Amino acid sequence: MARATTEPKRARIPSCLNELSGPPHFCNQLLHLPSNSPARQLCSALSSAFSPLLLQSLRRSPAGNATQPATPTMEHGGRSDSAAARRMGRLASHLLPPTSQMEEVSILRGSNCRAKGAAPGLKVAVLGASGGIGQPLSLLMKMNPLVSVLHLYDVVNTPGVTADISHMNTGAVVRGFLGQPQLENALTGMDLVIIPAGIPRKPGMTRDDLFNINAGIVRTLCEGIAKCCPNAIVNVISNPVNSTVPIAAEVFKKAGTYNPKRLLGVTTLDVVRANTFVGEVLGLDPRDVNVPVVGGHAGVTILPLLSQVNPPCSFTPEEISYLTSRIQNGGTEVVEAKAGAGSATLSMAYAAAKFADACLRGLHGDAGIVECSYVDSQVTELPFFASKVLLGRSGIEEILPLGPLNEFERAGLEKAKKELSESIQKGVSFVNNVVFRKVLSANFTMHICREIAGSGGNRSCTPMFLL
Repeated sequence: MARATTEPKRARIPSCLNELSGPPHFCNQLLHLPSNSPARQLCSALSSAFSPLLLQSLRRSPAGNATQPATPTMEHGGRSDSAAARRMGRLASHLLPPTSQMEEVSILRGSNCRAKGAAPGLKVAVLGASGGIGQPLSLLMKMNPLVSVLHLYDVVNTPGVTADISHMNTGAVVRGFLGQPQLENALTGMDLVIIPAGIPRKPGMTRDDLFNINAGIVRTLCEGIAKCCPNAIVNVISNPVNSTVPIAAEVFKKAGTYNPKRLLGVTTLDVVRANTFVGEVLGLDPRDVNVPVVGGHAGVTILPLLSQVNPPCSFTPEEISYLTSRIQNGGTEVVEAKAGAGSATLSMAYAAAKFADACLRGLHGDAGIVECSYVDSQVTELPFFASKVLLGRSGIEEILPLGPLNEFERAGLEKAKKELSESIQKGVSFVNNVVFRKVLSANFTMHICREIAGSGGNRSCTPMFLL
């Protein structure tokens, strides 16, 4: 019998590298780089962990005599080379990182390659990722095991935020996008879009005071969503939510992409606060408390249904008055405590991540997921209203009824509906009334000038996407 020759097994160069930018071959691309380039130096340093064939290719002269290396298959212990391919893909993504303007290098598209190694899951975009809510929210979404790709978009500082968060050793691949020209790239293919973009509240400001600024921001972002990911679930955080959700709906209607099951205003912070404050009064762990909060997301439109608290309990009239007032004014409490240094950014990021996780679990196919949200609704005569919704693969599977209300809650509901009606109409008019929009645009420009002049050009007062 002929004696088999023993030859060192050589790993096949992962196929994902051939997909980076098409022909010419990946190795040939590297060979045409300067010998002192970071790509060649790093690849040489890593070569001992991979195929000797790659090392041989890199050591050839870059002067046109390189040939495309052969790609023998590898079988080692019955295992395929898919794991090695994924590892190589992830490492290759760092050979030529994007520039500070977040522009991809044409030779090696790191984000595309690195996505080969991403965990299976869903794609999420955070619009306004550099702001007070956006940064902690982005961090929390990077930690979510259901997220495979995380896109971070803002008009300032996205490269730094992206670099920082991308170093976390979790499964989600992070990509950054900077400025209006990259908005469409940030949105393409997304399953869930979260919008915390806008300016923050300051002492003495109501959520309606934010309208003149944030309405235009939300409109612009929703136009991008309608064009690039019309089937994505959209979570609107930008205040005033009572108006910005109707704005988003009108933009989608004009684009012919409106799906009321996939547009949700995030009111989870009201529920989070209600659970916390009720837990304090009852001496319970707030994680074991569930208080439905309906209506809207501003002042008297926030209506906690204390008669439906779980676990069942009773309150004195004084406790009901105290808890209702504190829940309705929780945002003001934080704004005043920060004394001009910001608004409720951290607790809002936590609540937004909690709600986003519920949406992702619904998309994933989990059953029985119920959250409160401000949505297109027929629970009342108003076109939008916050109440319990059942989430699933299509977004909102069912809008649940309010349930029985006591006398105090019925009175509160009437107050809430009056203010909600005005806020909803204000949002609808913003999109549909051209004259109204021009006036707001002028106010927006004047506000930017005052903000920048008053801060000496300080970045922290830039009004775009820094909620």
